[in-house]
Amino acid sequence: MKALLKLILLSGCMLLIYSCTNRTESSNEFEAKIPVIFDTDANNELDDQHALAYLLLNQDTFDVRGITVNATKNGGDIDEQYAEAERVLKLLKSDHKIPLLKGANGSFNDIMDHTANADFDGAEGVNFIIENAKQTPETLTVIAVGKLTNVALALKKDPSIANKLRVVWLGSNYPEPGEYNQDNDIPSMNYVLSTDVPFEMVTVRYGKPSGTDAVRVTPEEVKNRAAGKGPRTSEPVTGRHGGEFYTFGDYSLNLFEHITLHGNPPSRALFDMAAVAIVKNPNWAEAVTIPSPVLQEQENKWVEQPGNQRQIVVWQNFDKEKIIADYFASLEK
Repeated sequence: MKALLKLILLSGCMLLIYSCTNRTESSNEFEAKIPVIFDTDANNELDDQHALAYLLLNQDTFDVRGITVNATKNGGDIDEQYAEAERVLKLLKSDHKIPLLKGANGSFNDIMDHTANADFDGAEGVNFIIENAKQTPETLTVIAVGKLTNVALALKKDPSIANKLRVVWLGSNYPEPGEYNQDNDIPSMNYVLSTDVPFEMVTVRYGKPSGTDAVRVTPEEVKNRAAGKGPRTSEPVTGRHGGEFYTFGDYSLNLFEHITLHGNPPSRALFDMAAVAIVKNPNWAEAVTIPSPVLQEQENKWVEQPGNQRQIVVWQNFDKEKIIADYFASLEK
C-alpha cells in the first residue's frame, strides 16, 4: 500500500513538472511579435536591401505588416524604388505574403496641403500606415530608413495615430549637420520632431565610430559568409545591375560588386540594417533620451531646446560585431 501511495505521489509530481515546463515552452513559442511597417528608399544604394532582407529573415521576431517605399534623389523615381524592394521580397520568397506599396515621390512641403485628395502623391503608402496604426491594438513600429516624408504625411493627415506609433528612423549625424536621409526632406523631419509621436533617431555620423557608419562589411566577408545563402527561389530574379539570382546572398555579393567602397580595408556601411537590429535587440546600442531639437534648414544647424517637454531617443555606439554576426546567422538559418 505504501509503495502504491509513493508511486501515485511521484506520478503527480512528474505531471506537475511536465505541465509547468510545457506551459513555459508554449508561452515562449507564442510570444508576441513586433508589428512593423518598413519604410524605405530601396534603390538608393545597398543598405536598404540588406535591412529589408534582415527584417524578412527574422519573422519569428517581427510581424511585418507591409513595406512602403519613397523616392530620394538617388535610385530613380518611385517606380524604381518599388522595383528594387520587390526584388528583395521575391528573393526572400515573401512577395505574395507581404504588401508592398508606393509612397511619396515628392517632398512633404509639396504634398502636405493635398492629403484630402484621394490621389495625392504617396496616398497608397501613407494611407496604409494610417490604417495599420488604427487597426493594431498594440504599438505599431515604423522603421523608416529613407526620408521621413511618408511618416510626416501620415501624421499630418491623421494626427490621432501619433499615440499608436513608434517611429524608428535611420538618419542624421546629430548633433552635427548633414546626412543623406535627413537632407532629402528636412521639413518632414522637423514636422515629425514637432509632434508627440514616440521618435527614435538611429544616428549615422559619417566617419565616426559612434554611428551606424561603423557597422561595416567588406566584399570578402559577403563572399565568404553570404554567397549562396538565404531561401532559394524556384525562378530567377533579375538584379538591378542585370544578372539572374536565386538567393539574396548571391544578390548581396552582386550589389557589393557595383558599389564604391570606403575606408581601410575597403568596405561599405550597412546603416539601415542597424535600425532593424536595435528594434530586435535594444542591447546592441546605447539609447540616450534628450529634449527634441530642431534643425534650422537655412543655417544647416541643429538648435537645442533644453526646455522642450517633447523627448526623443538618440541611438549611438552600435555593437557592430553582434549586429553583423546576427545578420549572417539569420541568412544562414
